Amino acid sequence: MRITSCGITDVGVKRTNNEDNYLINDELNLFVVCDGMGGHAGGEFASAIAVNTVEEVLSDLETSPEIEAAREEGAVEVMRERLRYAIRLAGKRIFEKANAEPEYRGMGTTCLVLLVDGSNAFVAHVGDSRGYIVREGRIEQLTEDHSLVNERIRAGLLTPEQARHHKLKNIITRSLGYTEDVEIDIQVRALRRGDRFLLCSDGLSNLVEPAELGEAVRSMNPQEAARHLVQLACARGGDDNITAVITRVDELA
Repeated sequence: MRITSCGITDVGVKRTNNEDNYLINDELNLFVVCDGMGGHAGGEFASAIAVNTVEEVLSDLETSPEIEAAREEGAVEVMRERLRYAIRLAGKRIFEKANAEPEYRGMGTTCLVLLVDGSNAFVAHVGDSRGYIVREGRIEQLTEDHSLVNERIRAGLLTPEQARHHKLKNIITRSLGYTEDVEIDIQVRALRRGDRFLLCSDGLSNLVEPAELGEAVRSMNPQEAARHLVQLACARGGDDNITAVITRVDELA
């Protein structure tokens, strides 16, 4: 397996601190984007807890005999549970910290994880950070926003264009930290050589159209594409923190 990757995070134009965090762990083929919320140091702290917990848990599980046996048997469900456990533990830690220390009360974070294992890509998420795949030149959104406006789109009460400019567009319906446990969406995709993945916070997806995201990821190497997309979001107002992690599958196992 050979994967080329790059991640960039930027405070944006209008914010004074960056509450986004991301992770690239090439040994585990693990990629994470978290967008914190809670004001002051809370959002930044919550997203850092999430990133660090997911990496810690998946690193520890990587060497366990159960995981090796599951990989040999191709037990996809075991790998799903591995991700669920890591993300739920992250949410529990954030929830407990927020309840123990008043200055962190109300903090939370989105969490978007891409784990490449063998011939499969596992994508897990909570919140409205988005995961995309670019395959054969076409971009597809892999994640479903856990947000109020997306619920209204699904109910036929808003169009996607109306949602883009809606005053409640930043209200999310699921996150890590607000409750002790949370439902996590996980999907699995069989990999193909040349697949490219984009993980991003809403500071990017709110300002750059999917077609533009796909063109950059398709036509540029990961470093160039990440830099270009962050600069584009900043040029369009940069009203939130902006994070992009891009991976390209160069060789399959």
